[in-house]
Amino acid sequence: MAKFFKMIGNTFNGVRLELKKVIWPTKEKLKQTSVVCLAIILFFAIFFTVIGTASKWGLEKIGFYDVPTTTETTAAEVAVPETTVAETAEETTAAETVAETSADA
Repeated sequence: MAKFFKMIGNTFNGVRLELKKVIWPTKEKLKQTSVVCLAIILFFAIFFTVIGTASKWGLEKIGFYDVPTTTETTAAEVAVPETTVAETAEETTAAETVAETSADA
């Protein structure tokens, strides 16, 4: 168990030694690079917004988003067979009779 804690201690010691080798930026350099980074982000946010808006406007002008109108079909135009429960039962019985007759033959 002591070996385990010694390995953890060596790991943290190595991390501490590596962090001492790092050249940290000055406060002025950190401000400067942060401003440049934010300016680039702002530029591309505006750029992509303009591109998206222009693309949408162009697609609307050519009718890309137009939904074609269709004529509504009335119930009289659609032929829907109306069957009752009795008719369905008769068809089932007739089909069973045909199946029994076929099986007997």
